Amino acid sequence: MPPAAAPTKTLVKRRPTRPHHRRSALTAWAFLAPLVLYLALFYVYPLYRNVELSLRDYTVRSFVQNDAPFAGLKNYGEVLQDATFGPALRNTLIFTLCSIVAQYVIGLALAVFFNRSFRLSATLRALFLVPWLLPLIVSASTWSWMLNSESGVVNYLLRAVGGDNVNWLTSPEWSLTAVVIANIWIGIPFNLVILYSGLQNIPAELYEAAALDGAGLWQTFRRVTFPLLRPVTAITLLLGFVYTLKVFDLIWIMTKGGPGSSSTTLATWSYQLGFGSMLPHFGPGAAVGNLLIVIALAFGLLHIHTQRRQEE
Repeated sequence: MPPAAAPTKTLVKRRPTRPHHRRSALTAWAFLAPLVLYLALFYVYPLYRNVELSLRDYTVRSFVQNDAPFAGLKNYGEVLQDATFGPALRNTLIFTLCSIVAQYVIGLALAVFFNRSFRLSATLRALFLVPWLLPLIVSASTWSWMLNSESGVVNYLLRAVGGDNVNWLTSPEWSLTAVVIANIWIGIPFNLVILYSGLQNIPAELYEAAALDGAGLWQTFRRVTFPLLRPVTAITLLLGFVYTLKVFDLIWIMTKGGPGSSSTTLATWSYQLGFGSMLPHFGPGAAVGNLLIVIALAFGLLHIHTQRRQEE
């Protein structure tokens, strides 16, 4: 009889349980959970609440009892038809554009200046950061004292050179200028730090090649420095725009948006509507805040679109 054939081994494929992948996923979610919770509590819910406030007719009683009737877009129509909307929007645009342009130009000039190595360069850069490090209430109070009509140091210097007193904080012609000057001073260090970091990333070989080609200082800046700073410039201007658009503390401490509505912006007007009187208008105040969000979002999307076109 022929020998029996040896039994063949059958390989059975086991389904992978993937315990390692599950643990990795759980670990990732565990690390993400605090961030998701933070965003939900401090961003998503306040935004939802603000939109909900703007769509209902809230009073103090209905705010406490949470039974305000639905009003639709009534609050937005009330805001757009209010006599304060035009001056507030104009002041917001003037305050924002003048601030970010001056902050960028001065910050860029200082960044180019400090990009050259010289003695005490680091010390001077550190001193220029002081306005940025001070609490905003301290900076605003200091500027209020400096621009005081009677005892301010600015008017004292004007009188010393034969000039007249200027009612910086109490005159409709000068109140907006006063808060713009203070905001420019506060924002210069931010632009200096960001633009200086961008300058440090430009290879020195490009400047050497420009010098060999006979380019002067202005030609080197226009053809080498400024083009290579465009990505940094774009993000600096965007962040400056979003931050300046919502400035409230500085204006409120210095002028409270007055006199009248001469220095009222959308940010201060939103606060005045919601909390500035014994009979607050929560719905219109929230509507003005949402308009600010829409404006900031529009410029953010415009920045993203511009960046994509440049990359393509």
